[in-house]
Amino acid sequence: MQAAFETNRGKPGALLPILHSVQDALGFVPPETVPAIAHELNLTRAEVHGVVSFYHHFRTTLPGRAVIQLCRAEACQALGARALEAHAKQSLGIDFHETTADGAITLEAVYCLGNCGCGPSVLVGADDLHARVTPDEFDELVRDLRKESA
Repeated sequence: MQAAFETNRGKPGALLPILHSVQDALGFVPPETVPAIAHELNLTRAEVHGVVSFYHHFRTTLPGRAVIQLCRAEACQALGARALEAHAKQSLGIDFHETTADGAITLEAVYCLGNCGCGPSVLVGADDLHARVTPDEFDELVRDLRKESA
């Protein structure tokens, strides 16, 4: 976390880059880091917590070994994302921003993956984009992720 402070100290709007750095390093923004971030930036803990809780991108708990982001933007919804969302939640037994009991998969909602003509779209991790995902393809993707993390 110290590296995030040193890199961003003094920059206007340093809070967001620091939060991103912490999450990139740890996978989430632990609640116990909030007081140190607030102190470093001369903010209140409430201000830092407010930013962390406002943006869906930030997590306050450790994610699963794989993070699946499902696009919920209008274009993907028009192409079947609502049905895929219902299937994903049911098959994983979790809701958005939750992790499966085995710690394998965290499901997150996003509001555009920039793949609008090819929805519904799913992003695994930071760079594994899947287009026109059907419920069967989602299940296959989950099976593969579970095999990789076993």
